[in-house]
Amino acid sequence: MNPTTFDLFADAEPVQQPRREQIGEQSYVLRSFALPWLDRLLPALETVLAAAPFRQMITPGGFTMSVALSNCGTLGWTTDRSGYRYTRNDPQTGLTWPRMPDVFFELAQAAAREAGFATFTPDSCLINRYVPGAKMSLHQDKDENAYAAPIVSVSLGLPAMFLFGGFERSNKSQRVPLLHGDIVVWGGVDRLRYHGVLPIKEGQHSRLGEQRINFTFRTAG
Repeated sequence: MNPTTFDLFADAEPVQQPRREQIGEQSYVLRSFALPWLDRLLPALETVLAAAPFRQMITPGGFTMSVALSNCGTLGWTTDRSGYRYTRNDPQTGLTWPRMPDVFFELAQAAAREAGFATFTPDSCLINRYVPGAKMSLHQDKDENAYAAPIVSVSLGLPAMFLFGGFERSNKSQRVPLLHGDIVVWGGVDRLRYHGVLPIKEGQHSRLGEQRINFTFRTAG
């Protein structure tokens, strides 16, 4: 399967009862929450990627990220030798990032409400693609202008082991397995917790192939 296309005609996902698991004072995993949205999410994702394809960016330290990324919304997260930041334009094309699809926005708001954040209004969606071996080191989301809004992180495709740590990089991290359709929401007193993803294991997902797709919704501006 081409890594930027998805099987839109695969069998429907099995019906699973969403459930909420608390992992912090104001942090939750919403199991299977995204599954009912998939038939709208995947075509919308293909539209975004047609305008802003996945690419691997360079960190300020000069390393190439193992995770490929794209963005949609008013602001997109980028990195290069000059630092981490949000931009209104895709540095690869010079054009504004694609508009955030309605289904993305609606899912992010619904998940935030379920976790107790009723007024979440995301203006940025970072889209990451993990292939087997790709990972995300422990980090804080702190490039945003304010920290009052939560983070909403949607997992699709291959399983991942999410690391949810404390407020120092050296603090012990929880290991939280994430499956296709799970959503993690954290905010409030937990907003600046360190988090990351262990290397993705080899596998094949019926609809997304050999990859994990992650949407991270934020209020950046």
